Amino acid sequence: MNNSFIPQASKLIHPFGPVFNKHSRVLVLGSFPSVISRENAFYYGHPQNRFWRLLAALFGTAVPETIAEKTEFLLLHRIALWDVAAACTITGSADSTLVSLEYNDIPSLVQKTEIRYIFANGQKAGHLFRTHLELQTGLPIQILPSTSPANAAWSLQRLMTGWRALVEALPNTQDIVQ
Repeated sequence: MNNSFIPQASKLIHPFGPVFNKHSRVLVLGSFPSVISRENAFYYGHPQNRFWRLLAALFGTAVPETIAEKTEFLLLHRIALWDVAAACTITGSADSTLVSLEYNDIPSLVQKTEIRYIFANGQKAGHLFRTHLELQTGLPIQILPSTSPANAAWSLQRLMTGWRALVEALPNTQDIVQ
């Protein structure tokens, strides 16, 4: 049997930093970038991941395409974006294979900003944060449904309902959600 096509687990260091500025009000946490996101050097780079389409729909804007547009979008809306894991062993992109994790310094990020709310993009990020970082930050996390294509049971419309809490946590934006 040829095992060359079986993805191998490997120790990886997170290849890019958080997106934030001192005015960031909410933090969205993923677990660790997918293979395609790592190749594209930015968050939620898989074309089937609905993260950017979802945020654009929630805020009634065009979908940001470039890294610069995505960064500008996040900062404009006071959203910080990072992952829980700074390094880990992972097979492919599957959260279920994450082991040997090292954690990002999320408490330090919270101290540098106006972050008052933390949201997880999916169960794994939420569980990792609750288990390893929640007490250090002093902020609870709200777990939102994953935007991953693996979460196919959630349509974009259903995700919009599930992610409404993020928009409601931002000042002066409640009337933007449709």
